[in-house]
Amino acid sequence: MNIRIISGEFGGRKIEAPDTDKTHPMSERARNALFNSIAHHIEGAKVLDVFAGTGAIGLEALSRGAHDVTFVERDRTAQQVLAKNVTTLNVENRVVIARTNVENWLTTRDDGLYDLIFADPPYGDTQFSTVSQLFGLLKPNALMVLSHPGRGEIPTKTGVVVVDNRSYGNAYLTFYRREDA
Repeated sequence: MNIRIISGEFGGRKIEAPDTDKTHPMSERARNALFNSIAHHIEGAKVLDVFAGTGAIGLEALSRGAHDVTFVERDRTAQQVLAKNVTTLNVENRVVIARTNVENWLTTRDDGLYDLIFADPPYGDTQFSTVSQLFGLLKPNALMVLSHPGRGEIPTKTGVVVVDNRSYGNAYLTFYRREDA
């Protein structure tokens, strides 16, 4: 299965997605709407893409002008596809691939705060307790976008506010902003 990078430097280029149910790549329609809504946050951004899967979200951010992306992915098949996609687009010097689960990565990371965080945990295991720890990695006024399977309970934290909610088929996106520190 292939996924198309929608816009920017790599617009129209195809990347791979594993033929497995362990990843659930965001639809092109949802990705396009997402990136159109956050366009002014991307240029020069330091991006974190956790539960990265194919890397489509982080690679779309790079294509649209992000400075660099850190990907965190635990599944070996997804890691291999992600690494191949990074090589296909020749962006090895702009990415870091952490081959571990998010919880472990959070205890060992040392690379500062982020302008933009994308979190797309498995729909069968949303790991909201782990996801809520990501709020601490946001720079002041930075955004985090959480993809989740429904309108149910979502993680919250003092100092981080929900600024938008959108739904695209079975994907719900919640947008958080860290208030000025």
